[in-house]
Order: sequence, then C-alpha cells, then structure tokens
Amino acid sequence: MAKAVYIYGASGHGLVVADIAHACGYDEIVFLDDGDNDHLTFAEIVHDKQTPIAFGVGNNKQRSLLFKMVQLHGFEIVTLIHPSAIVSQSATIGLGSVVMPNAVVNAKAYVGSGSIINTGGIVEHECFVDDFVHISPRGALAGNVHVGKYSHIGLGASIIQNITIGENVIVGAGAVVIASIPNNCTAVGVPVKIISYVTL
Repeated sequence: MAKAVYIYGASGHGLVVADIAHACGYDEIVFLDDGDNDHLTFAEIVHDKQTPIAFGVGNNKQRSLLFKMVQLHGFEIVTLIHPSAIVSQSATIGLGSVVMPNAVVNAKAYVGSGSIINTGGIVEHECFVDDFVHISPRGALAGNVHVGKYSHIGLGASIIQNITIGENVIVGAGAVVIASIPNNCTAVGVPVKIISYVTL
C-alpha cells in the first residue's frame, strides 16, 4: 500500500523536502500550494485528514502560520529526518521540523517545532533551537547556543559556544557570531555587526 504525504509549499525548498520524504519511505508525494499555479490548495484537501502534511516553506513566519492552520484543522504533521543526517539519541527534534541531508544534531540538543536544519547544518551539544527557526546550509552552532523563534541563520554562518541569538533575527551568510544578538535585528559580517532593527 502506498504511503502518501502532502508537502505544503511547491517551491525549490519544497522539492528538497519532497526528496527527503521519499528517502523516509513516502512513495506518494502531493504538493499543496495556495498560489496561482496548478497544485492543489489546502482548501481542496481540507477534509482529507488521512494524509499527513510536511512543510516545504522556507519563510519562518509563513511556515508558522501554515503550521498552526494545519494543526487547527486536525491534520497529522510529519517530522522528516533524512537518513544521512546524524541525530543524537539524546537530541529532541520537534513536530514538523525537517533535518536535511548530512546535517548533524548532537547530544542533548533541542530543535523546536516547524524548524529547518538545512543541508550540512550543525547543531552542537546542548544547543536550543526554538520553534520556526531556519539554520541554512552549512550553518554551524557550537555548543550551548540558544536561537530564538523565527530566526534565520544564513548560509555558512558560524556561531561560537554559549551565544544567545534573539527572536526574529537574521544572521547573514558567512557571518561569524562572537557575541550575543538581541531580538528583532539583522546582523552580518566577520565578526558580526548589527546593521538594522525590525519594528514589529
């Protein structure tokens, strides 16, 4: 019997999530997308609660809204961990998160719900990655780093041990973070400097 899953989001990120779903044993992949395209919309499948949903949306806030809507409608939400990823037995991966190929999540690390540990990302021992965070490809968190909700760690960024990254923070690609970063800002460079704040 075919094992089916909906992937909510049909962009390039969704394609990668679909590959991970295949690697995890799902042989029937159906994309959902509420945009102007040929894919099914959520409204069209809202009564099909026999098929679980995974998320293929890279934007943290958008993924959070879709996650909550899907959960409210009573769907099963799938967590996907690629077989090539290394996840410690003492680590926690939250509901609806995706751990991509060659990522590492080490001892006693915590990854919250709806988060993305992208290709080759490293979450070292005792890190805390909150809900709806995106660690981009090759982003690396040293031990005991705390990353707040909705934050995005850019491609190849490095964060030294015992650092706190606030909520709703963007850390630019290639950045090196050697001091904690407050909420609601964008920080770039080597070493990292805050270049702007977000007014919520």
